[in-house]
Parts: sequence; C-alpha cells; structure tokens
Amino acid sequence: MKRIATFITLLALLGGCATREPLNPAYYQIEQGNLPVADITLNIPGLGPCTDNPDRSLHLDSSQPVNVLVHGCFGSSGQFRGLAQVLAFHGQQTACFTYDDRADLTQSATELRRAVNSLIEQTRAPQITVIGHSQGALIARKSLTELPLAPPNRQVDLRLVTISGPFAGIASAQTCGKVWLYPLTLGLLPATCYVVTGAKWADITYSSRFILEPGTLDMQVGNYLKIDTDERGTCRLEEGGRCVKGDDIFSPSEQRNLLVETDVRARRVEVRAGHVEIVGDKRVAPIKLIAILQQQGVLRPTAPERLSAFSLLLARIYQDDALLNQDALRRRSPQ
Repeated sequence: MKRIATFITLLALLGGCATREPLNPAYYQIEQGNLPVADITLNIPGLGPCTDNPDRSLHLDSSQPVNVLVHGCFGSSGQFRGLAQVLAFHGQQTACFTYDDRADLTQSATELRRAVNSLIEQTRAPQITVIGHSQGALIARKSLTELPLAPPNRQVDLRLVTISGPFAGIASAQTCGKVWLYPLTLGLLPATCYVVTGAKWADITYSSRFILEPGTLDMQVGNYLKIDTDERGTCRLEEGGRCVKGDDIFSPSEQRNLLVETDVRARRVEVRAGHVEIVGDKRVAPIKLIAILQQQGVLRPTAPERLSAFSLLLARIYQDDALLNQDALRRRSPQ
C-alpha cells in the first residue's frame, strides 16, 4: 500500500498539466494584425476566440482558412493568445477549442470534431488546420480519425499538427494501466485514478485502447505534422541561476508511437525544447515552434521588411526583458 500511496502522490502531479493562471481582462482581446476583415459571427459549442474572454463569439472571414488550436491539461483558450497573435500578424485566423480536461478523451475528440464540422458547414473556409499541444495533441489527432459522426455538407482540406503529445501513454500514470493490480487493491487503484484525473484516466495509460488503437486518420486529412520535443534538462523557471521549475514533462519515448507515425501523410520533426517553451508562455516566445511551422508551411513566412515589427510584437506579447534577437529570427525565417 505504501507503493500505491507514492503512486497517488506522483499522479497528483501528472505531467502535461500546467498550473492554471487567473483570468486577466487585459488579455481578452487579440490584436487585428493582418487578419482579413470578418464577415461572419459564429457561436459554435466548444469553439471561441483564443482568449479567456467570456464572450465566445467567433468573428471570421468565412472564405479564408482557419487554424483551430487545442490546449493541454489545465490549459485554456487564453494560453494560445500569443500564438494566435503570431498567426494574426501573418494574416492567418484562429479559433480555440475549450473542453473539460477531466473528460474521456474520445468524448472530447468527438466534441472537437463536431465543432470542426460546424465550422465547415457555416463557412466557406477551404482549409482547416487542427493544432494540439500535450493532451490536446491526443484529442486533436483523435478528432480527425474515422469517428462515427455524420460528415459535413462539404469537403475541405483538413490538416493536423500535434505538439509534444504523449502518444505512447503518460509514464506517471503507468500504474493505472496495470489491470492485475485492481483486485489486489480492492478497486482502490482505479477509483483513485478517476478521482485524481477524471474519466480520462482510462485513456492516458500505456495499456489503454486509446493508446494501443489510435485509429486511422480520416481520408479528408491531407497531411499530418507531428512535432516531438526532447525536453530533457529543460527549465521552465529559474531563480538566482538555479532551476526551480523544470520543463521536462514527457520523455521522447512517451511521445513515440509507430501506429501514429507510419501513416503516409505523417511527417515527424523532433526539436530540443521544453514542454511549455515550445508553445510559449508569458515569459518565453515560441521561437522554435515558429521556425518549424514556417519551414513546414503551416505558418506563412515573415517578409524580410517586417522582421523588425515581428520581433517587437513578440517582445510585447511574451514580456521579454529585451527585444528578441532579429538576426535569430532572420536565420530561422524560410528563404
């Protein structure tokens, strides 16, 4: 039982769950950037602007592509406000999917797919790209598999990007997947797994059906970019030259799954970056992710004459102490 108690403590600190931050009205809006003029207002369950604004109405150009961002555990739409502004600077519009991060992952994925289908039906968008981070990566991919849902009334180019997704199961939840322990703990183990993580506990273990049978991507999905992070030794917060909060959440082995990667539409990229660092937070701009997205054609290239304005935008959004190095941006920007 001592071993189970230790496990419960570890599970309570389950990887991939960033600390929730209080809502800040100062971050309720996104700068217009170079976004096309909106010609439609939509109210789709689960979808809204990439802010924590209580008003979840979407204002979009109905003829332009849309990027749908999916946050991880303990995240929110506002977590992707910075990335949404990066996309807006390049004239690309976004929507963010919000879900119950304790729910069954297939349920969340089904809700996401319904939302994407509604977006397809209510706009003329020629392309929709679903981008998920961490637990959101699992949900994003599952949403674009062959789920038992009625297809939308028209076809579009669907694309998928997953970032730091634990497709082999989360190591800290490994004990939850040991079915032989259930009777030995008189049912305490599965009950505890549920209390700590919610219904999703049965999906995030190495032995779950969700992990072992990830499903086949829908035929409408044109391509899939899988971004894995080598997070070993990374740090989320330093004080006095000492790391006080690590950014090593999922190991490379937790992110690898051949059943996911062998799809002919899949391209895998690995980058040395921390779990939060890769998507950015209020202190760190996602320079490495921006570079990958531009190299892979997900994010439009930054025009040379706009690099200075872009670096100023990043410095303002991510509250860096100094302006980001323009030479670094120029080196990373596709030619």
